[in-house]
Amino acid sequence: MTIEPLKLVSSRTLVLTSSNIDTDQIMPAKFLSMTTQNGLGVHVFSNLRYTDDGTLTNHELNSVSGKSCKILVAGDNFGCGSSREHAPWGLTDYGFRVIISSSIADIFKANALKNGLLPVTINIDVHEWLLRNPGVYVTVNLETCLVELPSGMGSHSFEIDSFSRYCLLEGLDEMGYLLAQSDQISEFEDR
Repeated sequence: MTIEPLKLVSSRTLVLTSSNIDTDQIMPAKFLSMTTQNGLGVHVFSNLRYTDDGTLTNHELNSVSGKSCKILVAGDNFGCGSSREHAPWGLTDYGFRVIISSSIADIFKANALKNGLLPVTINIDVHEWLLRNPGVYVTVNLETCLVELPSGMGSHSFEIDSFSRYCLLEGLDEMGYLLAQSDQISEFEDR
């Protein structure tokens, strides 16, 4: 599978201040029967976005400005809970390309990276500032591994393993990476 390359994401932030947002909150279990990524965005955070009868709430996720945000800033321990690849599928289908938090669950982080969603763990002081200032314009640069805040707030580094970084920059998942090596694999097999 190829994914949209991710080099630079500049966007207003959408902020969810709650800590311990688990994968069932991101993508409720009733939507796990879907086997494709397309269309899952309408179900992401459905318990925040819809009433019991299916009516849209006035949550920021339903607003025009919210739907234009490509960067989600979330409370501590984002993506905890079960391994649910539908969670990053839904977030990317909604339009997010970057998740910023002070901590992100390891399994969610791995699933996100495999599906074109960049999980950024940031310094707690920067994270708290972002939580207190929803809707600010932020740039996340994967080439330099920097989160650039509005003027006067500086740039802040984040870490990502080199393989995941390469795949995101090139728009590849793990299988795409292997397929891109097919000539070298054939040459090796011929030897």
